[in-house]
Amino acid sequence: MSERKPLLEVDNVTLRFGGVVALDKVDFTLYEGEILGLIGPNGAGKTTCFNAMTGVYLPTEGDIRFQGKRVPGQKRNRITKMGIARTFQNIRLFPEMTALENVLVGADAHHQASVPSALLRLPRFWREERSAAERAQQLLDFVGITARSSDLARNLPYGDQRRLEIARALATNPTLLCLDEPAAGFNPAEKVALLELIRKIRDSGVTVLLIEHDMRLVMEVTDRIVVLEFGRKIAEGTPAEVRDNPKVIAAYLGVPDAA
Repeated sequence: MSERKPLLEVDNVTLRFGGVVALDKVDFTLYEGEILGLIGPNGAGKTTCFNAMTGVYLPTEGDIRFQGKRVPGQKRNRITKMGIARTFQNIRLFPEMTALENVLVGADAHHQASVPSALLRLPRFWREERSAAERAQQLLDFVGITARSSDLARNLPYGDQRRLEIARALATNPTLLCLDEPAAGFNPAEKVALLELIRKIRDSGVTVLLIEHDMRLVMEVTDRIVVLEFGRKIAEGTPAEVRDNPKVIAAYLGVPDAA
């Protein structure tokens, strides 16, 4: 069996906001081709960790490396071009644009045509436009909403909006896709479909980092799990190892004072 290759390395990352320590020496490695869950109670620091990885926040201490390259200090568009894409807890689509147009926004991250080429509508510009439109349509099909391509994003059902946001993130051609609570608001059938989509994304060659509160989904879809509590890592391992870890049980369920 070949040795696993590190893709993302979070190295003792600390993030302070004044006197509040949002992340405290968080340390984990994400390997190519896996689905890693990042879980913890509300306020554990999960989304803050995502934000540090995607250029929203600059760590106070520690380092984050993606394919061996430092992430902190890079502009967000540069981080996207490096190969990191994400979705958000609160859906951030362009409501007055169609589903197809929303995905095309993601594709813009890798356009090579110059400004003069775009203004003058030169052949290279049109080639990129056609290629992006074909790719966007393929991604809508990939996430299962082909029939909605011409619908305005605001008119899509909630579940389809979630899928559209994933399609838009995939349009940036990421190596790593970070999903922030993608199952929020889903019914049981939609969660099963999402689980299948996440596996499909990984099978297509994209590594996945997943924040999710639905423990059944996390346990079924992930290869490994990292658990945060109050900004600190308290456990890491396979789903079975994490499920039976006393610290994790205490973090989610609480323990009597006498314990």
